[in-house]
Amino acid sequence: MLRVVPLDNPSVSPLEMPDRFRKEIVYFMSPTDREGAPACGPQEYWIRSCDVAQWLADGVFTLVSPLDAESVAEIELTEEQERWLEWMVEHKITHIRIE
Repeated sequence: MLRVVPLDNPSVSPLEMPDRFRKEIVYFMSPTDREGAPACGPQEYWIRSCDVAQWLADGVFTLVSPLDAESVAEIELTEEQERWLEWMVEHKITHIRIE
């Protein structure tokens, strides 16, 4: 198991996630060159709250093929991903570190 540590709300306890989440987080991270993005260190990620709300509402996230930008797939959220996104919303978290 790994821990998702909230950096913008340190009073919240870290969330435990399966080890595979280390590879899945890249599907959810927001580009750090966007306005309002914090500086991110190693193993740190910023996820925009509007994106989190959309994924939860839709129950899916979009995955674009690195080989063909026109090839897009909608992937259903797993129970663990949904639990993590709900934790992000509940505690108003957008900046995390994976440990």
